[in-house]
Amino acid sequence: MKFRILLPLVVSSVLVGSLASQTAPSASSAPAQQDSPEQNSAATQKESPTPAAGASSPQQPSTSPQSAPSPTRSAPAAPTAPAAEDQKPEKAPKSDSDESVTTIVSAVNEVRVVFTVTDRHGHYIKDLKRDEFKVIDDRRPAELRSFRSETDLPLQVGLLVDASNSVRDRFKFEQEAAIEFLNSIIRPHYDKAFVVGFDATPEVTQDFTDSTEGLSKGVRMLRAGGGTAMYDALYFACRDKLLKQEQSGPVRRAIILLSDGDDNLSHVTREEAIDMAARAEVIVYTISTNISGMKDKGDRVLERIAEATGGRAFFPFQMRDVSDAFLSIQEELRSQYAVAYKPANFAADGRYRTIEIVAQERGLKVRTRKGYYAPKQ
Repeated sequence: MKFRILLPLVVSSVLVGSLASQTAPSASSAPAQQDSPEQNSAATQKESPTPAAGASSPQQPSTSPQSAPSPTRSAPAAPTAPAAEDQKPEKAPKSDSDESVTTIVSAVNEVRVVFTVTDRHGHYIKDLKRDEFKVIDDRRPAELRSFRSETDLPLQVGLLVDASNSVRDRFKFEQEAAIEFLNSIIRPHYDKAFVVGFDATPEVTQDFTDSTEGLSKGVRMLRAGGGTAMYDALYFACRDKLLKQEQSGPVRRAIILLSDGDDNLSHVTREEAIDMAARAEVIVYTISTNISGMKDKGDRVLERIAEATGGRAFFPFQMRDVSDAFLSIQEELRSQYAVAYKPANFAADGRYRTIEIVAQERGLKVRTRKGYYAPKQ
């Protein structure tokens, strides 16, 4: 009877030991299953509002401190990608705005012109108002953008002195008058000038400088002799000097040309020299060295160059009048107006466009350059 009772007990104890031996490996293998896709999926879903609260102890290694950083690092990663995408629409309008700024038509089409106004007696009018003149661009009224009196802009001045045999008689006096002019108009650290002497070829005796002493030496280095290539010298001064000179802001560019106007050696024509002055936005003032007392062919050439560029031609038949001519140029450079306007029906075709500035009051004379070249795209 005892044997019958003990036998089931022995069998049940054996079964319990067998079950215990089977459950031990499954518990030890649970950490190894953390890396499985299913286990990682369960871990990332821990933030769900319905976690497996009643999960058995073998599933708890997935929530251990070692495995927790993995879902924690991946959780912010999900919102960061949309955040970067959300920023793209904000950058796009800014980029469009930037592009619109660089392609504004008015920035390309705006023309700046310098002009002077005198009365019937040649006196400069320095108190002109915005509504007292109008601008005609290519035979059409233009829209004014700005207008101001410019009496103190930095100067970039080129002094071109005819050193040919034809001016030998009064060459020394003209040198001294030119030196006096440069000493009075060039302000250190503000204005700059250069000196070019020309006969058969142009020669730079003093490059751009604000030193009046250096400019005086450059003028005194000039020696008379040879033929006259005036157009070449003017072309060179505009293209290779003034057009290439750096500028950090608005400047006044001018050339003072001393010559008898009798060109006999140039490779470029008069009109080509004038066109280059227009491209460089240079005003040319001419001082004739003709002492015959009568205007000749050379004087008419000088007059044409000055008028085409918005400058003025001087004919000092007496040597003392040369100094007066320089003084008048100095006064004019400090008595000018600057206007910016938008041309009507503008086209960036590289074509030459005419400029006319008309004063409303009768009897006033406006002097400015005759035109400009539109940019070519």
